Amino acid sequence: MGKRVLVVDDAAFMRMMIKDILTKNGYEVAGEAENGAKAVELYQELKPDAVTMDITMPEMDGIAAVKAIKKMDPEAKIIMCSAMGQQLMVMEAIQAGAKDFIVKPFQQERVLQALKKVLG
Repeated sequence: MGKRVLVVDDAAFMRMMIKDILTKNGYEVAGEAENGAKAVELYQELKPDAVTMDITMPEMDGIAAVKAIKKMDPEAKIIMCSAMGQQLMVMEAIQAGAKDFIVKPFQQERVLQALKKVLG
């Protein structure tokens, strides 16, 4: 059984890209969310092994979601997904408890590397 990953991004095609990489490489997509609020809710419900979390989203951004998830589960393994030029936000997310980050457009190798790193 593959590790279960919760995919969080407000853009459906970005979620599709990540889901494609995950399923092709033996991971299971536990669920998907289009904003941080939904991500927190689903995390609680699904207890995934890892989360890929977009930074800029409506309703609740990725950084707020990381903080909320880490409060519920200090062991949460979250990988941030950022666009170019979001370094400051990435730093903030890492300080909030994210374990790694990947930059869009996603490269399969980098996504897998980040997952291996956080899942050990």
